[in-house]
Amino acid sequence: MKYVVVLYDGMADYPVPVLDGKTPMMVAKKPNLDYLAQRAEVGLVRTVAEGLKPGSDVANMSVMGFDPMKYYTGRSPLEAASIGIDMKKTDVSLRCNLVTLSEDDKPYEEKTIEDYCADDISTEEAEEIIKTIEEELGNDVFRFYPGVSYRHCLIWDNGTTDLGKMTPPHDITGKVITDYLSASENAKPLLEMMKKSYDILKDHPVNIARKAKGKRPANSIWLWGEGTRPAFSSFEEVTGIKGGVVSAVDLIKGIGGCAEMEVAEVEGATGYIDTNFEGKAEAGLDILKRNDLVYIHFEATDECGHRNEPENKVRAIEMIDERVLPILFEGLKVYDDYKIMVLPDHPTPIVTRTHASDPVPYLIYHKNKEVEGVETINEETAANTGNFIDFGPSIMKHFIND
Repeated sequence: MKYVVVLYDGMADYPVPVLDGKTPMMVAKKPNLDYLAQRAEVGLVRTVAEGLKPGSDVANMSVMGFDPMKYYTGRSPLEAASIGIDMKKTDVSLRCNLVTLSEDDKPYEEKTIEDYCADDISTEEAEEIIKTIEEELGNDVFRFYPGVSYRHCLIWDNGTTDLGKMTPPHDITGKVITDYLSASENAKPLLEMMKKSYDILKDHPVNIARKAKGKRPANSIWLWGEGTRPAFSSFEEVTGIKGGVVSAVDLIKGIGGCAEMEVAEVEGATGYIDTNFEGKAEAGLDILKRNDLVYIHFEATDECGHRNEPENKVRAIEMIDERVLPILFEGLKVYDDYKIMVLPDHPTPIVTRTHASDPVPYLIYHKNKEVEGVETINEETAANTGNFIDFGPSIMKHFIND
């Protein structure tokens, strides 16, 4: 038996006015996904437990079968693990976004966050900027490490996670940052580095070149997602089978690495709608040659939600349907039996531009045990089945064992 999970990050949504009150899942043309839905168990699953923030970290851990209440120590440490940082027990890791703040004469605290991802800055450009930040701000206590695109890492030696509220920048795009900067005394050195980064980066050669091309500058770092070294069980210990991960983002690769899963590296995987869809599908099939399960994660749907791009979110769903599912269908023909599970990790509604905790649609297709499903899968049809999994981490065992 082989198992394939296709995770559309943030795909679930609320009704969108410009989509005539429908969700992207309702509007998207997705014949391959609906083919599965017509022959699969369909329902809703609560991936984010009450009291937890609806981050992709918590939600994907749940889908993978890990109870966040037991294993979660923060978001950034998972990303740190992905880029090869060996954290000490006394280290604190923080996500270091490259963002675009308003270019005006106002004090740093009164600027507006114009873009949480600095116009989707390339990894190559970002590496140059993080190198400069490390040279100017790094020391024996604080070390900066480059990641992918706008997502990077700060390691704080003998740091603390008692930092007050460290707001994710994608939650406050278009807002003045004044009320979203931590007032904690412990966070002061972090805020000082953020302020200094603006002066360092506003005239950085990379940003001068980007502005000349009409792109937004990466003119500030933004620190958040603090946490300590992860303490995971292996995926095999939790589920009884071996697995692997395909993703463009360090967070998901970090969860996979911490869980001792095989982690693929795919050239051209970007985490947006320009990603290498075919390459990720092929990498997933390759992982299945050595493992029982593959977890193929697509970030594009989530990014489009954060960016208020309803048409692109629809298109992202359609591109996975056109460019990923057919490759998987063909590649899985060599196996006598297999299961496919498709779901988002959480909603990222267009109207709010941030994550939500609502239960999400799922389908579980079993090649040799097809069942009567639904004509098309979306938030409404999944809810109407009456199938509901309240404890998110149990869905993986349900997928594998039932």
